[in-house]
This record gives sequence, structure tokens and C-alpha cells, in this order.
Amino acid sequence: MSSQRSSFGPLLLLWLAGNTLRLTILAVPPVLALIILDLKLTGTEVGILSAIPVCLFALIAVPGSRLIARVGAVPALIIGLLITAAGSALRGIASDAMMLYLTTLVMAAGVAVMQPSLPAIVRQWVPNRIGFATAVYTNGLLFGEIFPVVFAAALLPVLSGSWRASLAFWSIPLVIVALVIFLLQPGGKGAPVSRPSRWMPNWRDPLLWNIALMMGGANQLYFCANAFLPGYLLQTGRTDLITVALTALNVGQLPASFVLLARASKWERKKWPLIGGGLIGLGGVAAILAVPAPWGVIGGAAMIGFSCATMLTLVLAMPALLVPPDDVPRMSAGVFAIGYSMAVTVSIIAGRAWDLGGDATYAFVTIGIAGLTMILFALPIDFSRRHS
Repeated sequence: MSSQRSSFGPLLLLWLAGNTLRLTILAVPPVLALIILDLKLTGTEVGILSAIPVCLFALIAVPGSRLIARVGAVPALIIGLLITAAGSALRGIASDAMMLYLTTLVMAAGVAVMQPSLPAIVRQWVPNRIGFATAVYTNGLLFGEIFPVVFAAALLPVLSGSWRASLAFWSIPLVIVALVIFLLQPGGKGAPVSRPSRWMPNWRDPLLWNIALMMGGANQLYFCANAFLPGYLLQTGRTDLITVALTALNVGQLPASFVLLARASKWERKKWPLIGGGLIGLGGVAAILAVPAPWGVIGGAAMIGFSCATMLTLVLAMPALLVPPDDVPRMSAGVFAIGYSMAVTVSIIAGRAWDLGGDATYAFVTIGIAGLTMILFALPIDFSRRHS
């Protein structure tokens, strides 16, 4: 009981940090129509804007690992928070698409630095409850996706309907979280800083590729389903299902997150939850394609959301569980670099398959095939590896 009480503070800080991973990114969709009208963005420009964060997550992950090696995981997290806040606030003064791109690049680079720091901080702050602590900060991540959407309707009138003020507003919580972590981190401001001796991922490590390709399978499933589901429903004449299906896909993540909060410690070294999570996601793709009734599409979308949240939580815990503490940041960076690169690559391939086949079904078949990596690369992992 005393250990659980002593870990409450670090867990709360991790949950707050998890919120900030998506808060500024998901602040855009509720005001995107206003941005399009104001800056006169084309469809291609909107697509580029949406793709920038995912690309940066892949490109900046390894430099983020180097920063962690130089300053430590907690300082790197705080630096990432401040960079993200600055980029988000600067988006509010964008006068054209190029300025919006550049400020979004800054914002996404900050998030990309934060992501590999959190598994290392979990290992540092809560070494005896790694699975649960990872579930806590991924739960925060999911709530960070929801807050900007839920509060958009109430917030915009207060901000005079300004998308600029809205994007600037969502940078404020990041500054507050950075300050809170700086002041309340375990050990206080003078806590010793652990600096890993190595920062470059070991690209020859089979474990790195197994974990990264599982994450890539989940990433592409989530991002591609969000991207291609509206077009698929438009093509099949079911536009009335677009909003409810996308809602089901994203809200479907929450039940998985709460299940993982309850079970993560028991599931963290087992293969069957990974295999089961992958099968649920593939079942969701199959339901969307094979069941024409509305419940098939909506239920399939919810299954995809449940699967992605399950896989994300379990996979994010693996570096801290399976490699020495000094290697956690570089392993995590490699996982993010490969995993997000796969999401971008599959999205392009799926779109091309749609164009060549003349049917959005081909895009979802591509997504389903790529999703097999969630299962196939879980099989060879040795969960008996332990490092103190």
C-alpha cells in the first residue's frame, strides 16, 4: 500500500505529460474549417498539414534520443513541452500556408522529442509498475485527444470565434505541465539526472524491429482508418455513417485504456494480449468491409480503436521491460522512427491501391495486410528477458 501511495505523484505527472502528446495536434480539427477559409487552403495543403506531425514523429525520434543522452529524460521532456507550446502558439500568427507548415513543424518536433523520453521516465520513476505506469500515460494521451474536441464548442465563443486564439490557448496547458513537472518531479528540482551513454538505436537488434513493426501495424491501422473511412463510406453511399463511425473509432480507444489500467501489470509479459489485440483490429477491418449493415461499420470502427489503444499501451511498455535502463531511450526512439515511418508508407501505398483498383476497398485490404505485423512480430519476442 505504501509503495502505491508513493507512486501516486509520479503517476499523476505521467498522466499529465501523456495529455500533452496530442493536445495541440488535435486542437486543429475543430477549427480546421476556419483555417481553410481564412488562409484559403487547398485540399492538398490540408493533407500536407495533417501529414506533418506523423512525419516529424519518425524523423525527430532519434535526435530526441540524442537530446536525452545529453540532458537526461526529464529535462528532455520539459524542453519538448516548451518547444511544442511555442510552436502551437506561433501557429496563431501564421499568415499563409507556408508559415502554418513551419510552425506546425516546430510543434511536432517538440512532441517527437517528448515521446522517447516518457518510456525512460516510466523506468526511472516507477520501475516496479512499468506496465501500469505506461497505461496511465497512454490514458492521458487519449484524453488529450478528446479534450480539444469536447471543449471546442464552449471555447470558441469565448475566444471570439478565432482559430488563432484557439491554437494559442491550447499551448498554455503545456507550459503549466512543464512547470509542474519541473517543480514536483520525484527528488525535486535537484534530482540527479540520468544521462544514457548511448543514443543511436541498434538497428541490427531483432527486438527493436519486432517491437517497432508491431507499433507500425497499430499506427497505420489507426491513422489509415481515420483517413480512408470517410472516403470508403462516401463511395459506398453511406455518408450518414461517417461522423458516427469516426466517433466510434476514436472513442473505442477509451474502454481499452481503462481495461489496460486494470490489467496492464498482469499482461505486460504475455503474448496473448498482443495477439488478441491484433486480431480485434483485423476483425474490425473485416467487419467494415464484409458487413453492410450500419452496426458492422460502427462496430468495426470501434474494434479498430480498441485494438489500437491496446497495442499502443502494451508496445510502449516493452522497451522499459526488456532492455537495460540505459538503452530504453534509444530503443524507444528507434521504435517511434520505424513505427511512424510505417504509418506514412502504408498510407501512401493504400491510397495508391485505391487509385489503381478504382475502389476504396483496396485501401482497406492493404491496411489489413499491414496490420498482420501486430501479430506476426509478437510471436518471436522473448518476454523472459529481465533487466534491473
